[in-house]
Amino acid sequence: MGSQCGLLAGFGSRVSALHPCRADRRGGAGHRRPPRGGCRAGRRGGNAAGARLVLLSPQLLCRGRRAAARRAAGGMSGGAAAGAALLALALAAAGEAAVVLRDGGYEGLLAAVHPRVPEDGRLVAHLQEMITEASSYLFSATKGRFYFRSVKILIPPTWKEKSYEKPKHETYEKADVIVAAPYWKHGDDPYTLQHEACGKMGKYIHFTPNFLANDYATDIYGSRGRTFVHEWAHLRWGVFDEYDNDRPFYVTGQNQVKVTRCSSDLTGIYVCEKNSCTDGSCVINKLTGLFKEGCAFIPERNQTAVSSIMYMQSLSSVAEFCNEHNHNREAPNLQNRMCDYRSTWEVIKNSTDFENDLPLTTSSLITPPSFSLLQKRDRVICLVLDVSKTIAGRNWINRLHQAAELYLLQIVEENTYVGIVTFSDKGEIKTHVHQIVSNEARKQLASYLPTAPGGKRANVCAGLRLACEVIRKKEGHLYGSEIILVTGGQDNSTGRCFSEVINGGSVIHTVTVGPSAAKEIEHFSKETGGFKFFVPERLDFSDLLDVFTGITSRSGDTFHQSIQIESAGESVAGYRKLRRTVAIDSTVGRETFFVATWQAAEPPEIILIDPTGRSYTVKDFELDSVFHVARLQIPGTAETGDWTYTLINVHLAPQVLTMTVTSRGANSTLPTVSVKTYMSKDTTYYPSAMVVYVQISQGFSPILGASVTAIISSENGDTVSLELLDNGAGSDIIKNDGIYSKYLFSFSGNGRYGLKVHVQANRTTVPQTAMPWSHAMYIPGYVENGKLKMNPSRPPAIENNVQVRRGGFSRTAVGDSFTVSAVPIGPYIDIFPPCKIIDLDARMEDDKVILTWTAPGDDFDKGQAASYEIRTSETPLELRDSFYNTTFVNTSTLSPRHAGCTETFEFKPEAFTTGNTTVIYVAIRAVDDVFLRSELSNIAQAVMFIPPMAYPTSNLKFGVSTILLLFFVLLTAVCLTVSTSLCLVKKKKKKTLSENAARLLQHKV
Repeated sequence: MGSQCGLLAGFGSRVSALHPCRADRRGGAGHRRPPRGGCRAGRRGGNAAGARLVLLSPQLLCRGRRAAARRAAGGMSGGAAAGAALLALALAAAGEAAVVLRDGGYEGLLAAVHPRVPEDGRLVAHLQEMITEASSYLFSATKGRFYFRSVKILIPPTWKEKSYEKPKHETYEKADVIVAAPYWKHGDDPYTLQHEACGKMGKYIHFTPNFLANDYATDIYGSRGRTFVHEWAHLRWGVFDEYDNDRPFYVTGQNQVKVTRCSSDLTGIYVCEKNSCTDGSCVINKLTGLFKEGCAFIPERNQTAVSSIMYMQSLSSVAEFCNEHNHNREAPNLQNRMCDYRSTWEVIKNSTDFENDLPLTTSSLITPPSFSLLQKRDRVICLVLDVSKTIAGRNWINRLHQAAELYLLQIVEENTYVGIVTFSDKGEIKTHVHQIVSNEARKQLASYLPTAPGGKRANVCAGLRLACEVIRKKEGHLYGSEIILVTGGQDNSTGRCFSEVINGGSVIHTVTVGPSAAKEIEHFSKETGGFKFFVPERLDFSDLLDVFTGITSRSGDTFHQSIQIESAGESVAGYRKLRRTVAIDSTVGRETFFVATWQAAEPPEIILIDPTGRSYTVKDFELDSVFHVARLQIPGTAETGDWTYTLINVHLAPQVLTMTVTSRGANSTLPTVSVKTYMSKDTTYYPSAMVVYVQISQGFSPILGASVTAIISSENGDTVSLELLDNGAGSDIIKNDGIYSKYLFSFSGNGRYGLKVHVQANRTTVPQTAMPWSHAMYIPGYVENGKLKMNPSRPPAIENNVQVRRGGFSRTAVGDSFTVSAVPIGPYIDIFPPCKIIDLDARMEDDKVILTWTAPGDDFDKGQAASYEIRTSETPLELRDSFYNTTFVNTSTLSPRHAGCTETFEFKPEAFTTGNTTVIYVAIRAVDDVFLRSELSNIAQAVMFIPPMAYPTSNLKFGVSTILLLFFVLLTAVCLTVSTSLCLVKKKKKKTLSENAARLLQHKV
């Protein structure tokens, strides 16, 4: 997910060709440096959430308002300064679409129920009970700092209408907590989607209806309130779990087997659950020193340990997070790996929440959270279209008409109410709202779209105020409505209406075109939770069409949403052709459209062939010769498989030809393959890097093995192509979670940038069946009063679920725009180091340490580093805090490979030669050609297991041997007598340990 080292082409260029990685082992004599070529890393297997969660304290809020007003008014005079100051103050005051922290209380937490969840009143009641319990538990766990003051619960429109409040800016896809069907039918594990590094906020917490409605889960995860706090720490503060399913045990520096946990004070026993334990006990693997598969740690129900919430919050004694004093730094868990061996409490204390809020003096100051129940019924939209002559004249009107018509005829959902307003110098209501109940209603709405340009300037406020009038005429208020604002004209007066519009209750989606659009336009979206898109002023391509296809409802119900399958555009020479193949998969096919556009007077020749060989030509398309559009709707459900289209330019002169393909879900019970895009932030200052994220899933199941390309467009029309990977390296913090990513750090200039993503899979894709994200631990059982009580076995992952099994799939998606500032003019100097290595792994083979990791680049994940620095220590903190004071490893034979390739290196550590050390820690830095160094890698652990010594017998004399033999015979007889007596006593007891308990190792850990 998250981050990766790969290739970055320069602006205006394409990604360079890639060559295969050679899987050779490094180290030792004879190692050859590979050519400095490319290598393709194998794919195995709105904004980041931080934009939703903001922090405000009264003092900072007032100070921020005044500072923002001064900055905005600087250099202005009169009305412009007043408007800018008003805008800055409104921006500081807004924020109803985000969780806000005020005086220790979190306000505006949003929980939403998925529309496919059957109505069940218990879910809402248990949500309220869970968060109420969590509030007091969180307050205690954070030593009197934080609690939940107010919560909003979004009821799906599929449930019966009651006296619920109307939502304002709240939507399902913006929720902090979602209630939905299980992740890939893999049980009811609560989890948090985390796609960024330690200390960064997650996307959402996911609870299943079963978890909320039934009480059986409390034995497995603990009380719901405690579980919520565990997940809230993932979401809000970016900490990770302190257990590890892949490495449940480890060998300590004292050559002892311990369970991966925090703190180490927690006690329990080992139980063998599987047939691998042939002798009835947990068996030690003599090569690794760890237990063989089948051994489980069963905690005691009654503990004295008070931590940690990120390990086992279910225990009644656990009331704190692990801190710097009791943190288990030996445990090979994700918290240690991702957070540089810092405890969870250290990470939490470093958050912005802690920086600005002091602990409350008494718990009497907190009250139970208040709850607001919201429900949205009808979707009401008003298009607000800029027809001023400031945007490319006639060509702008053509492209605007094409895109808005596509939206009305193909994209907007059935039963939606839509109105249309245009503006230039002044605004005009083209039509009040009409409900889309048929294709005829869609065409009627499209007939009101503008056909000619208006005045010479743009008056955004005039258009927005008329849109509010149109919506109020239908609803009587603006709550929950949506405004789609499309503008590219210069207008410095938006501050006059900013406050009234964002506080009215509408969600405002903005589409800015070219570099001239007012810089404040995106703030309408940011403050109301709307989409914000950017389109370069090269209006001869499909960018504007793509943006309109991305404006879908965010209700969570993908069945009714239109999905963009294909977007292609190219300048085609005279009598040449544009030919592509697009895959229609089994999850879509309903209401499938192929839409072609062109520039010349006559349409191109069009040939479309479906998977069965049936051919469609231009005669089958509905033609619009005025706005140069040809549209074909495939009857019924489109055939699954590869569709091939050809557009032939029948003119001598070159022209731009485009093809757009959209479709809807084929089956309401089968989730569609969906694509979502994120940026790590929505604004950056050079040379700060950003990360592009793309999440591909079918329902909640990640899709693996896809080819993902992101196209970044700047204001001047230059583009950069990035290949995104899901390999657990570089910016991708978790491998095979369906979240693909890439660093973005090279920019052609200041200003706005747009994001488009192309996804292709040419083969059957298989979902990751294991839970990849941060989730509450499934407790197998407890030991209570000496008796073993096992919970039901964890539900096995279902491997044969419906997936994309009839070939591949194609998708195109657009992402929110972002802005870049402080880009220098002139040639770049090398200021970008290699990216941090986050997947360093160490293991022992004989007396050598084998290291593996993914190669970074010369600049982040681009190119090839010059060298590596590897060092070892007996403590991870020494490596973290004093890297260059630790033991040096000779890497003279190690030559870095191209970014994305797998590196392997082996060495014999000096620390092991003394025989006194069994565990060492290893870290690595990459160095580029100008000696810029990467951040320190994750710290890997290598363990040398020393088997117990056998007793020597060959040098003993016969007399001594005879005596010893007699002694052992007598000792054996005594043991048998005692054992027989104990068995007779145990048979008389009514309550005995279960058969599994007899298989326990007879010691506590």
